[in-house]
Amino acid sequence: MHRDLERSPDDEWLVTNGLGGYAMGTVGAVPTRSYHGLLIVARRPPVERAVLVAGLLERAGLVGAPLVALSGVQPPADADPATSAVVSPPQVRIDGRHPVFIFDVDGATLEKRIWMAHGQHTTYIRYTLLAGAAALDLVVAPLLTERDHHAVRRHTSDDPTPSGLRILFDGREVPLRPTGIVRMRLREETARGLLDTTDALTVEEAQVRLKLGAAVTVVMTVEAHDPLDGETALADERRRDASLIAHARAADASAFVQRLVLGADAFMVRRQISGVPESAGTPAVASVPDGRTIVAGYPWFNDWGRDTMIALPGLCLATGRHDEAATILRSFARFVRAGLIPNDFPDDPNVEPAYHTIDASLWFVQAIRAYIQATNDRALLADLLPTIRSIIDAHIAGTRFGIGMDQTDGLLRGGADGVQLTWMDAKVDGWVVTPRRGKPVEIQALWINALRELAGWTGEVTFAAIADTATTSFRARFWHPELGYLADVVDGPDGDDLSLRPNQLLAMSLPHPLVDGPIARSALAAVERELAVPLGLRSLAPSDPSYRDRFQGDRPFRDAGYHQGTVWTWLVGPYADAVARFGGGGAAALAVLAPFHAHLDAAGLGSVSEILEPEPPFTPRGCPFQAWGVAEVLRAWRAHGGT
Repeated sequence: MHRDLERSPDDEWLVTNGLGGYAMGTVGAVPTRSYHGLLIVARRPPVERAVLVAGLLERAGLVGAPLVALSGVQPPADADPATSAVVSPPQVRIDGRHPVFIFDVDGATLEKRIWMAHGQHTTYIRYTLLAGAAALDLVVAPLLTERDHHAVRRHTSDDPTPSGLRILFDGREVPLRPTGIVRMRLREETARGLLDTTDALTVEEAQVRLKLGAAVTVVMTVEAHDPLDGETALADERRRDASLIAHARAADASAFVQRLVLGADAFMVRRQISGVPESAGTPAVASVPDGRTIVAGYPWFNDWGRDTMIALPGLCLATGRHDEAATILRSFARFVRAGLIPNDFPDDPNVEPAYHTIDASLWFVQAIRAYIQATNDRALLADLLPTIRSIIDAHIAGTRFGIGMDQTDGLLRGGADGVQLTWMDAKVDGWVVTPRRGKPVEIQALWINALRELAGWTGEVTFAAIADTATTSFRARFWHPELGYLADVVDGPDGDDLSLRPNQLLAMSLPHPLVDGPIARSALAAVERELAVPLGLRSLAPSDPSYRDRFQGDRPFRDAGYHQGTVWTWLVGPYADAVARFGGGGAAALAVLAPFHAHLDAAGLGSVSEILEPEPPFTPRGCPFQAWGVAEVLRAWRAHGGT
């Protein structure tokens, strides 16, 4: 379930509350992002997230000895450097779903645990003196603010502390009277070319003498009711961990599977809608009852249609959370407009969701297929069949953004000026980096699979006939024997795009493959040769003139290379499926996934990073806790016999 390791000070931990709220920080106990803090609340779950407690300055020492800092901040260059003095980084492990820190304080062993109460905006930090001294003095000083988690803020001495916030230390309320301002530099934001200096209000320190074997808890909350004491709350947390493992039928599974099951829980959240007034015109989100959804990643993503549907089989079905999967599918079905489901949901529930995606509704059909296969829930299928048919009918007739079936070959086309429709959706100041207008390869795989699923569910031969026509067209248009792999896009504004990209894996990995035999093996070999790395797939071959060999930098630089070589972890799922089918069976698929054992102990602890640099040592980048990365590793591992 856990390992004690010396870790990089920049590795990150995360705890969540099922509402979109979270706490997050570094192993080195110094905030490096605007998103780091101990209480980030979602004012309208799972969005409108605000940082209320930016950190906790902690000092400890033997009775009568000088206190040493357990945490700190990185000050700006012109600030007092004393605030950055921190004891040597602790040993850290992930126990269940929360981080545990072990500090050596002058020979005394001090343990610190952090977790959040599920379904509440309440964070617990519990300290236990394990060994080495009869008693230890512990002093804590909260750092308070109130700002959007994407932003930074400058405070003045007149600013109030966050309304409704309460902090308890050893069962006593901590007075939240501002005593000063701490200014800190967030070096990860510096590296990303963003605003990197923010403030927090200091309040009076609180102190306790901790005896050997005893524990004391800091509780931070905006809930109206009194929080549970630390011991009871920790027991609840452990029971919930055990319940998640049992529900996933993973009690006898490997530590790897159990860690992924628990890591998956972070992304499962409630979407609160009730009580929101409808706006003029389209009622948008405000007209839909409360439901469940999937946060695409922490710390900065909301819930996205595409990401949700790709992640659902791994996060819900591989973990036994079938009821939540059904609720998510029903929730998204209510948002179908002109055959499309939303690409993403805005923070403002009165704003119409964005629908600029060609694949989210097709992934929706795949998620339903996976759910029915796992549960045989024919009642849900009967309820959703009209929605599925409306999606297919809209694509046959043609819908928004130029999305529609080409009546001459049965393939699906799409594209509009200034709009990014596929998962390769980077855009820089109006420039769509990878427009992929025309007929993208993975869209054909999703389209033909959707047609075949609908034909099987309804028995209507029309859909099967279209799928047959499209499959014949696909093989004639996309296969290039002289290259040995499949084209990425055909019939684009400038002709066919023959770039070697991983998107062709979907033509081999989905339940109804579009190619097989020597063609599939040749294409898979090309992907393995130029795109596959230990933790994912490059988004473009290094031999391509447009290949970018690094990702880190300011936002324009990063977005320009987001899908031009950068390694994506979620693609390892389709890759493992294709390897199992055409390249060596389940054992070979598990070998593809094996490097993630070590990855769970790096970057975002207990989770899977969004992306990696495309060249060795393949440094993790982007979102350190990514839903579809966790989901696809877990789904594929269990699907191919991993224990």
